[in-house]
Amino acid sequence: MSDVTIETARPSVWRKMRGNTGALIGGTLLAAIILIALLAPLLAPHDPIAQDLSRRLLPPFWHDRAVPEHLLGTDHLGRDYLSRMIYGARVSLGVGLGVILVSGAIGITLGLIAGYFGGWIDMVISFAITTRLSLPIVLVALAAVALGGASLNTLITVLGLLLWDRFAVVTRAAAQSLRHQEFIMGLRSIGASRMRILSTAE
Repeated sequence: MSDVTIETARPSVWRKMRGNTGALIGGTLLAAIILIALLAPLLAPHDPIAQDLSRRLLPPFWHDRAVPEHLLGTDHLGRDYLSRMIYGARVSLGVGLGVILVSGAIGITLGLIAGYFGGWIDMVISFAITTRLSLPIVLVALAAVALGGASLNTLITVLGLLLWDRFAVVTRAAAQSLRHQEFIMGLRSIGASRMRILSTAE
């Protein structure tokens, strides 16, 4: 694709995003959460893991017994809720990004293979998708964490292995609709390798 084509395509994408209220609201919220996570040491009023039993279970600011130093109150160990929420944004973003990378890599690869090759390969992958959909995510995740230990790496791996079906279903349908397109047939006619065709379709 030429530079001119790329430059003319960009404004249309941004115009679509500006015209989509849901995308604007979601993008703004995501940007705000990312900014809060990056600036957590500057924004958090207290150490999120510091305990002060003399100030445990303080109510949030809208109650009469609220303390100005703890706007959202404290937990049973006296830890500041607001600080824990601000630092918690880092954990949430890390887990979410890790799960998307793992599940996306698995699902997109399997969906692309199933949609392009079809036949018995598509049947096997479709059976795997159906099997995954029949598994209760929460129960399997709890069992896996109980066996493998409670850690962020275990959580990301387990959720990534349980949520790939969504990517696979969408990618499979897209690959099936593209494999008979003219540019795919053209690549086949000039002897392009399957890896080149799959990467082009992707």
